Amino acid sequence: MRILFVRHGDPDYVNDTITEKGKREAALLAERVAKWEVTDFYVSPLGRAQATAAPGLKKLGRTAETLDWLREFHAPVNDPLRGEGVIPWDLYPSYWTRIPKMYEKDGFADTDLMKSGAVKEEYARVCGGMDDLLKRYGYVREGGVYRTDLCSDVNREAVIVLFCHMGVTLYLMGHLLGISPVVLTGGFFLPPTSVTMLASEEREPGIAYFRCQAAGDTSHLRLGGEPVSVRGYFTEPFQG
Repeated sequence: MRILFVRHGDPDYVNDTITEKGKREAALLAERVAKWEVTDFYVSPLGRAQATAAPGLKKLGRTAETLDWLREFHAPVNDPLRGEGVIPWDLYPSYWTRIPKMYEKDGFADTDLMKSGAVKEEYARVCGGMDDLLKRYGYVREGGVYRTDLCSDVNREAVIVLFCHMGVTLYLMGHLLGISPVVLTGGFFLPPTSVTMLASEEREPGIAYFRCQAAGDTSHLRLGGEPVSVRGYFTEPFQG
């Protein structure tokens, strides 16, 4: 099974849509998506994700199911360096790297910072949404892996595409890979319209684990001559 996370295009956050650049990105993305053999499409309810998904869906004559838990991860915390109302996936490294529990896949949510907001509850909600979705295809969470005893051969080859957001993608990757999402949000950049792919492996009968094949791929932008957007990054992205 393959899970493809697609971040929305260059955002207009004020109006919850995408900019003119974002529309160019989405058009190039649509050409790429049209070449995929996709089992099902899913999309965040937020406008910027819906606008990004629309060109590819229209080209394919397909629709996407809107999933509320795919909206951007929102659980503001009280950051000692920056004050109240800080999103928990935008922390200064001088602060979070000094806290050993931030590196723990479960312990991060029990730090004082994360407990100042509803991070643990929101993380459980989005991870539960992901697990419920995978259960539709016969992948049943058991500890850190997925049982596939009830999974058909067809579903083992399923490809699902989720149009959503950088923060929630990295939090979901933490769940799927067994890594602290703080490490992922602090260490990974997923550019607008980038594609991040995880695929399941069954090295043991009946037991699947998801492995990342690509993170933040923007080859469609490079081939189309469109620069990678800086949105969500704090230095100039490599454009090669």
